[in-house]
Amino acid sequence: MSFGNTIKLLSGASIPQIGLGTWLSKPHEVENAVEIAIRNGYRHLDLAQIYRNQDEVGRALKKVIPSVVKREDLWITSKLWNSAHQPEYAAEELDLTLSQIGTDYLDLYLIHWPVAFQPGKGLFPKSEDGAILLDLETSLVTTWKALINLQKTGKVKHIGVSNFTVEHLEGIIKATGVKPEVNQVEAHPLLLQDNLVEYCKKEGIHLTAYSPLGNNLKNKPKLTEHPLIKEIAQKLGATEAQVLIAWGAKRGYSVIPKSVQEDRIKSNFKQVELSEEDYNRITEIGRKDYTRFNIPNHYNPSWNINLFGEPEEATAAHAVNVSGSPEAANKL
Repeated sequence: MSFGNTIKLLSGASIPQIGLGTWLSKPHEVENAVEIAIRNGYRHLDLAQIYRNQDEVGRALKKVIPSVVKREDLWITSKLWNSAHQPEYAAEELDLTLSQIGTDYLDLYLIHWPVAFQPGKGLFPKSEDGAILLDLETSLVTTWKALINLQKTGKVKHIGVSNFTVEHLEGIIKATGVKPEVNQVEAHPLLLQDNLVEYCKKEGIHLTAYSPLGNNLKNKPKLTEHPLIKEIAQKLGATEAQVLIAWGAKRGYSVIPKSVQEDRIKSNFKQVELSEEDYNRITEIGRKDYTRFNIPNHYNPSWNINLFGEPEEATAAHAVNVSGSPEAANKL
């Protein structure tokens, strides 16, 4: 059985290129999906505390370790949620994650978002008027230093970030001298992020693509229904999802499509090759129709923070506190 391609990280470790995403999976679906995936060759699992299903992943792992795989054969990523950016809370949340999935270490731990919530008040702390309570005191550098210290405990082998821009990355690297090995970002043909891709390549920071098939957060037609994607899929005898995964793989990403359906879990793992011509044709989609789906300023309730500099974030009252005083994170 093939276990898929791998990509070398800055440290020399190898991350499997295709992984199973677990975001937005319904209760009891993830346990089955993880078991199916591992039995069919997947070795890369992408988790997060905020997905609220890590206990299900843990139940699935008990079914396949050590009967199907050894723990060391898997690459398990999880993410630190916004309400635990403060060092003492970060350590607690890591221990919670490990207890939920039933292992004594993670292969990769990411800062999920470059924004801190007030701690000790639940996953989505809210004021009386329903707004998310941000922690403007805790900087990204403070949280990054917390992950550096967690790595030293041996509970985490590699550390990285998610949803970080070039500015965010530059800030934490300049302050600590430690580069994230991975930056997990929304990445699909509608969101090329050429500047970020170029910067990360130059710095040796690997990009993992979430939402590689796009999503429906803006009620746009699905990428899997785009005429060009359908045309190329038919030509290759592949699924539309396989074509989109191949596009991300050709850009050098690791790709983490999410599915709970057995046939799609299996087909997503079977990599196809795009010609240079077809790759370029797909890339042109994003040059003509730029779309970022995942913008927290649009969430309900809004996080009221400008993360990416998108026009839709112009009304946000706060900027990210990368390394400075809380005043720096106030009105742009």
